[in-house]
Amino acid sequence: MPAMTEVKAEITANVWQVHVEVGQTVAEGDTLAILESMKMEIPVEAPVAGTVTDVKVKPEDQVQEGDTIAVID
Repeated sequence: MPAMTEVKAEITANVWQVHVEVGQTVAEGDTLAILESMKMEIPVEAPVAGTVTDVKVKPEDQVQEGDTIAVID
């Protein structure tokens, strides 16, 4: 059984959009959220396929590098 995967922010940014909700099935490469930093949009993609078990952010949140965006099981 695969372990839960925490999807983390790669940079300090603002959360612009969240594209998933708890219980949603995602494929590897699906966009989970879009971050905005210095007028650039940075998609946060699922590194694995699975079910979203937790979403830790909402639009307009600020995240730091290493903060968890979502959890996929």
